[in-house]
Amino acid sequence: MASEVMSSFTKEEIEYYHNESKLKYELDMQSMRTYYKQQGLKKGEKMGVKKGEKKGVKKGVKKIIDLLKSGKSPEEIIKEYE
Repeated sequence: MASEVMSSFTKEEIEYYHNESKLKYELDMQSMRTYYKQQGLKKGEKMGVKKGEKKGVKKGVKKIIDLLKSGKSPEEIIKEYE
């Protein structure tokens, strides 16, 4: 049955469908690479934001400690941050 259907296709039709199949595969692979690249960028961005927030908090705490060590009162420090 399958060989009967297959024999009804011309050489050009078989080549056409083969090329279509190859093209679809290439497009699917390209789409998959793009998707995973975007996912990686999103993950990297989230990691960068978290790292930046940690670094910012550390800097802020260090600045407050330095201001306290310099003899400023908590009220003066609060005024500096407003």
